[in-house]
Amino acid sequence: MGLLQDKVAIVTGSGRGIGAATAKLFAQQGAKVVVSDIDPEPAKATADAITAAGGQALAVAADVTTSGGVEELIGQTVNMFGGIDILVNNAGYTWDGMMHKMSDEQWEAMLAIHLTAPFKIIRAAVPYMREAAKKEKEQLGVAKARKVISISSTTGTRGNIGQANYAAGKAGIIGLTKTLSKEWGAFNIQVNAVAFGLIDTRLTQADDAGDFTEREGKKIKLGIPDTMRQMAFMMIPAGRAGTPEEAAGPVLFFASEFSNYVSGQVLEVTGGL
Repeated sequence: MGLLQDKVAIVTGSGRGIGAATAKLFAQQGAKVVVSDIDPEPAKATADAITAAGGQALAVAADVTTSGGVEELIGQTVNMFGGIDILVNNAGYTWDGMMHKMSDEQWEAMLAIHLTAPFKIIRAAVPYMREAAKKEKEQLGVAKARKVISISSTTGTRGNIGQANYAAGKAGIIGLTKTLSKEWGAFNIQVNAVAFGLIDTRLTQADDAGDFTEREGKKIKLGIPDTMRQMAFMMIPAGRAGTPEEAAGPVLFFASEFSNYVSGQVLEVTGGL
């Protein structure tokens, strides 16, 4: 029996990076995992890897910044697995720029993916989380534990040059987390956030690697200057970036019953920074 045996878990943005590592770890711990990503191929690849290892997974290609994408995600999850026990709001990307040069489009895109999308997904999950728990409490006297985990960043807790838009979104999700933990605590739903420092993904690779994400026909370059990466390594006591697998561990803690009396918290995962 795993830590998440037979739990139904949605992990957004789980085609790659931290999301994929989290989805695979959850499946190893017995969860039925919904692998959600805007890009269908990575979502399918993660889900296929889970099923090949003996786990249960459903791939859902959905743009969670749209109402249709959120409805598709929640609808397919409930149709396949019957409910929702764990929701991980992980989907996101960066679109950096100094504030005095930042466009409205850059600003709004980061708030849309890092703050508004989690809000809309949580709201759409209400019948299967809050209302389901309310019925359990009325009928049985107690509801089983359910979890909402949102991914923030040290950019949101501390700020970072060139990321005013990303920082605002990642700080905002912390406010949402702390408020929701108070609103849903009576229903045995724990709501927490993990704020990552430098984790080795395509968002934090050297920007000369040439990786892009595409949104509405616009190519957005990913990565950070290698000089900034090297400076970051010197500041981190661990002397290196974390791996996606190391990042997935704290998310598993918040998803498991070990966190049943932990809510409204933000855990920084930084290698000691």
